[in-house]
Amino acid sequence: MHDHFRTGRIDWEDVRFFAALARHGSLSATARTLRVNHATVSRRIAALEAAVQVKLFKRDPNGYQLTDAGRQALQAADTMESAAAALSRLEPETALTGLVRVTATPSLAESFVIPKLAALQRQHPLLELEINAERRPLSLRRHQSDIALRIGRPEKGELRARRAVSLAYRFYGTPAWREQIFAGASPRFIGFDEAGADFPEAQWLAAQFENAPMALRCNNITGQIVAARAGFGIALLPHFLAADDPDLVEIDLSRTPPLRELWLLTRHGAQPPQRIRVVADFLFDAIRQERLRFEGV
Repeated sequence: MHDHFRTGRIDWEDVRFFAALARHGSLSATARTLRVNHATVSRRIAALEAAVQVKLFKRDPNGYQLTDAGRQALQAADTMESAAAALSRLEPETALTGLVRVTATPSLAESFVIPKLAALQRQHPLLELEINAERRPLSLRRHQSDIALRIGRPEKGELRARRAVSLAYRFYGTPAWREQIFAGASPRFIGFDEAGADFPEAQWLAAQFENAPMALRCNNITGQIVAARAGFGIALLPHFLAADDPDLVEIDLSRTPPLRELWLLTRHGAQPPQRIRVVADFLFDAIRQERLRFEGV
């Protein structure tokens, strides 16, 4: 709860009664729902208000209405109830065994997925992990993979999809290239080869800088980063990959591509094995924890 509520010892059972009264609006309805009498509800609310030293309700002809402080307290109570529900769903600690296959783009797999999963594998040494690092999406339906991290909203189908984060793209090059652009030079770009011409970032770059020369083409982002470090030109790169590179700096070309969405996919239908659920949740949480890095904020 808000700091000004932290003035006494709170009985969490009082909070449960408070949340019920806030939702039902009357002592009688709350008492029926909780299978207690009116006096118990009234006593619990009085005890909570005494603990937090704030009036949580005001009474009018329509019943019990939340005060401003009461509305803040209800938000905290909702969070507590959600946490309690999550605790009730915990499963017994068992050793995770078996194979889990994850597919992601090479840059995401090599720079994020593999380093992050090392910590999980240390916790569960019998867990086998297989990482398929390629842009060509493997089929979850045909069980080529168990978990997929894909850029772009998935088509509707028999997949369980969770939007993890947005991906920002920026222009990067050497400090020397930034000085040249600042002095008025025209950019030379590093981009994808013909096989990658249909990638959304490649299409955006071609549309925005239609006549700009390409200094080098490469079929993967790792190679483009190496080329940018070597000074071939300017590369359009995911922010999470290039922002901390000591040899590269962001270059302002007055145009910024739109954010793209990163989705975590698993097969829909029957409840997946625990090992797949654990790996999927671990990856999703790891991505969310570094949201600012991915979104370029």
